[in-house]
Amino acid sequence: MDRYERIVRLHRLLRVNRTGISMDRLMEEIEASRATVYRDLAFLRDALGAPIENDAESHRYKYAPDPDHAFELPGLWLSPEEVYALLVARQALSAQSEGALAEALGDLGPRLKGLVGERVDHLGRIRVLRQASRKLDDASFRTVTGAVLERKRLSFSYKARSTGEGSVRHTSPQRLTHYRDNWYLDALDHDRRALRSFALDRMTAAQMLESSAEDWPEADLDAHFASSYGIFAGPARAWASIRFSAHAARWVADERWHSQQKGRFLSDGRYELQLPFGNARELLMDILRYGPDAEVLAPISLREEMKQLLTLALTGYASR
Repeated sequence: MDRYERIVRLHRLLRVNRTGISMDRLMEEIEASRATVYRDLAFLRDALGAPIENDAESHRYKYAPDPDHAFELPGLWLSPEEVYALLVARQALSAQSEGALAEALGDLGPRLKGLVGERVDHLGRIRVLRQASRKLDDASFRTVTGAVLERKRLSFSYKARSTGEGSVRHTSPQRLTHYRDNWYLDALDHDRRALRSFALDRMTAAQMLESSAEDWPEADLDAHFASSYGIFAGPARAWASIRFSAHAARWVADERWHSQQKGRFLSDGRYELQLPFGNARELLMDILRYGPDAEVLAPISLREEMKQLLTLALTGYASR
């Protein structure tokens, strides 16, 4: 029995045994040692706020009398180490907008600080540096998150960055994804009957509808959104092969570009990386970061696209 199961069983035992329950009985019921029961009782009392009392004479444990029976286990409880990680995550995620996530998690603040103890005073020593993050509309963010969790359909106005054109989308949210310091919604677009990814910073007027969302199987979502490179991936249509210089290989060999990537060192120290892709735009941008240390080998179509990008880039310097 893991700790979660033990805590749940302890809570139920203490709730129904109004006159108290002995340590021996607790050990028997949750199938744990005396030391483990003590630790679990302490966690239930100190971390989760349970009103546990220990009768000094009978040595029986019980909940303090409460006519309303108000105490219940919270929907989420974590170890001190897990809570510490959550505080760090909150610092990173709440920076995405003007406090949207900080507001959502605000009620957990006092309890989380109580769990992590003095370490919380040094949280500022852990820095989260953002790069190219875009501002969100707080109201839309909260609405989208609610629709994802409550499994409701969602409508919103969307202005595509690639074309600048606006439209109203009616969707069934599937997943909310945090990718490269920005948020994206993976959803079924009902008007187009296709899976799409939408950047939350391009959304406005988001509305959660009464009708239930249409759920797609996890395997189908992975096949569409995770089978090829990048956030706007779509199904993979080819495998890219990129060769990096021996200098760049020191970094690229340790990087995770895609879950299905393949890589090998060449005899001269260079590194060859292969990965599936659908939409080439994001992949080409990432390869360009390595400048002369990267060369697209295949497919030919991708190599030609890279040539065109490099040629266009050079034209900006030709007149000076």
